[in-house]
Amino acid sequence: MAHCPEPWVPWVTVRHECFGIRSYQLSPHTSVQDVKLLLYEETDLPVKEQRLLHNGRMLDGSLQIGSLVPAGSPEVSIALEGRGLKGGGRFGQTTPPLVEFLKDILRRYPEGGQILKELIQNAEDAGATEVKFLYDETEYGVESLWSPDMAQHQGTALYVYNDAVFTMEDWNGIQEIARSRKRDDPLKVGRFGIGFNSVYHITDVPSIFSGDQIAMLDPHQTLFGVNESGQCWNLKTDIKEITELTDQFSPYFGIFGSSDKTIKDGSFPGTLFRFPLRMTPSQLSGNIYNKEKVLELFESFKADADTVLLFLKSVQKISLHVRESDGTERMLFQVTATENTDDKLERPNALKALSQAIDSYSNGVPSSSMTCVTYQMNIESQDETAKETQRMSWLVCNGVGGRGMCAELDSLADDLKFMPSIGIALPLTLINKEEKGATSGFSGRAFCFLPLPPGEESETGLPVHVSGFFGLTDNRRSIKWREVDQWRDPAALWNELLIITVIPTAYLTLIIEVIKRVQTKKDQDFPLSPTGTYRAWPDPKRVKSRWTPILQPLFHKLLQHQVIYSLSESWIRVDQAVFSELDDEEDISETVINYLQSSGMQVAKAPTAVDFVLAAYMTESTEVRKVTPSLLRQTIRKSKHKGPAEEKLLLLEFVLRDNDYSDLIGLELLPLQDETFTTFSSSVTEKDAIYIPSEEYPRSLYPGLEHRFILESIKQSVMDSLKKAAKSRDPALSYKCLTRNGLLVSSRRFYLLPGQQETSLLSGNLETQS
Repeated sequence: MAHCPEPWVPWVTVRHECFGIRSYQLSPHTSVQDVKLLLYEETDLPVKEQRLLHNGRMLDGSLQIGSLVPAGSPEVSIALEGRGLKGGGRFGQTTPPLVEFLKDILRRYPEGGQILKELIQNAEDAGATEVKFLYDETEYGVESLWSPDMAQHQGTALYVYNDAVFTMEDWNGIQEIARSRKRDDPLKVGRFGIGFNSVYHITDVPSIFSGDQIAMLDPHQTLFGVNESGQCWNLKTDIKEITELTDQFSPYFGIFGSSDKTIKDGSFPGTLFRFPLRMTPSQLSGNIYNKEKVLELFESFKADADTVLLFLKSVQKISLHVRESDGTERMLFQVTATENTDDKLERPNALKALSQAIDSYSNGVPSSSMTCVTYQMNIESQDETAKETQRMSWLVCNGVGGRGMCAELDSLADDLKFMPSIGIALPLTLINKEEKGATSGFSGRAFCFLPLPPGEESETGLPVHVSGFFGLTDNRRSIKWREVDQWRDPAALWNELLIITVIPTAYLTLIIEVIKRVQTKKDQDFPLSPTGTYRAWPDPKRVKSRWTPILQPLFHKLLQHQVIYSLSESWIRVDQAVFSELDDEEDISETVINYLQSSGMQVAKAPTAVDFVLAAYMTESTEVRKVTPSLLRQTIRKSKHKGPAEEKLLLLEFVLRDNDYSDLIGLELLPLQDETFTTFSSSVTEKDAIYIPSEEYPRSLYPGLEHRFILESIKQSVMDSLKKAAKSRDPALSYKCLTRNGLLVSSRRFYLLPGQQETSLLSGNLETQS
């Protein structure tokens, strides 16, 4: 067992303009010569070439450090000079001390809920299926410890458990903080190297218990000896020491399945991280953690909990727990991802196919197309504090670009060790409640496997969540984009190519799959209606500028498919549809639409956003047809209406809406007082004249001529339109008219009587003779 340090242990800081700063916590009895030995181990500067100065005075090698420490101060600063450090001789770059390196990471990597996400990523990388977080207030014994200094780390701690066991690569990787071993493996989520080290916001001494190993990390290098940044024990070979140091190892047993049996078996079938909370400021961080701050972390996680599992392949359950000082343990929250209840094998089979596609890309197998897999999953969150359970249903499409789709993308993938993979997730449950406005609160966000921190940077304006193998900023809080000062940044260029080449295809696949499932499951309890599928379409007016490059390639392909749902309940292409913008509450709408459908037309209604898409992204050669008075007039000429009079009157009302009276010729929609209809025509005979009575000349003055008078009971708006038509002066409708015996006779089909105006209902160039 190592020598126990003195109760008073000063910090010795050695400064040099080339080597930077070196800090050591040493016994006051440590000699200056010992400090030089430490410097030699770190800098390779021979002891005989070192000159240590304090306040400008060179220090003798036999001098004890304690004599240099000012009264009441815990630190002494020493300057280093050495022969060859200026001019000729030794020269080279050095790395900063471990503590300084970690402090720099903490400065760039803000604390908060992202810390928990990093630990979830580690579990995902390891292939774990479950993750548990535990805030533990238990105070463990301090009698049998490695050293008395360990006592301060025997109290309140945050535990993180997952059900995967560390591999040898994991053990090596967690020790190499300057380089992530995951960087060369695109399948690993936490490939950036700094994720685990974010726990130093919380603790000074993190530890890991996995398989047959228990390891502790000490970046201050004070607990286990000079220049020793950690210690590891094996349950089999070090069992004697583990048994003797009962208090030291008691925090690892009785937690999430670890027990006395674990020691007997010599292995723990999972991984348990223990992070004793920092109770006093340290050289690494002045951040103090307590129960309130841990629970804040938990609350921050809960805010994203319904989406955290969306794009993970392994982890399917995460829970938050608290153990009080009296040993009472309770679960606060749990979120679980489950398979499609209709097809339990759908997701496993999809992920297997996806894995094969990733292997093919990694092995350079050429393919000019994407591999896309789609599956339905449910995410259930249980909040025990609020006594609430929420269940969300999602349709998720994951895709991997083929090697050969884009040469530039392939080249960047090889250089950056990235993978052209993408995920799109559509909330099915919310969309189904469209009528109640439930979707109004949904906002699509960007993920890099796990959701990026909330805020403007992660908002996409899309109606889906998008996860990609994106290049992120150093602190992993946002996606890199090409700016003026980083136009050639390869990771930023990769992101833009991913958006243009890979995301649109995966997005298209998702929408087509949504329609397919609505069709095949219409008799089942599928949480999406046919018209609800339009909610999956991006609204170009809402999409953030960074994400608009998705739209052109997406809609170019989408609008070639049968993605429009007609009112006759069939799926058609845009060029087969006639779009109605009529108010459903009007009687006229139902009559017009039914007539068009009976005439063989496919009428459809679409949201305003879809109308905008059709106007902006349809090819010029394709006409987007709409239900208009002109279309209805054309249809009636081809297919005469044979329905009841009430419907004819409604059709007449609609065809008059655009005031194009010259286009009425040929329509058998003119209602007569004898309850028959006649055709608007260009007949020139007197016997064809139709009259509109007036107050001065009522119809009663002309008995027996009901078949020559307009139906008096029609809507006033329709009568007004007919009168406007009579007063129109379109040259194409010219004729001669006469006044004779008090009646207006003309070559047109119907007329106004004297006292109204001496013009025909469809008058043109008026010529009067006496």
